[in-house]
Parts: sequence; structure tokens; C-alpha cells
Amino acid sequence: MAVRKTDTLQQKVKVLAKLYDSGYKTEKDLKALSLQNILKIPDITVSDMTVITELQEQITKNRLFSYLGGADDEQQTEQNGG
Repeated sequence: MAVRKTDTLQQKVKVLAKLYDSGYKTEKDLKALSLQNILKIPDITVSDMTVITELQEQITKNRLFSYLGGADDEQQTEQNGG
């Protein structure tokens, strides 16, 4: 799934705050988060769920910091010789 350009840092931080408030405080917690658990998070939106799945993907790729900073195309550029 490609990272959407419309997900702002502010939105990502808001989702991280919801996760933290719900007890998901480490990358390990976030990677283990199931859809069933995501749906139990208070005030979760479809957009938030999209950010959570993108966070999970970026954690798996060890690229969380780049994702949060908006440098989502960095590896693709390097792979394409750019």
C-alpha cells in the first residue's frame, strides 16, 4: 500500500496519541495490533485506521522516522537510480 500524501504529520501524531492513550506504547505493541483491537480504540476513524496500517508497514520496514517526516519515497528513488 502506498503512503498517501494527504496524511499530514499532525494527523499521524493524533493517531499515535490515540494509540498511546489506548495502551499501545511500543513499536512491538503496534505491530501486534489486530483489526479487532483497532476497532476498540475510542473515536477511531477510517482515516485513522489507514494511518495505523501504514505505521505498521513502516515499522516492519524500519522506516518509521522517515514515514513520520514525510520522506516516503526516499527508498523508491534510491532503487530507481534517482
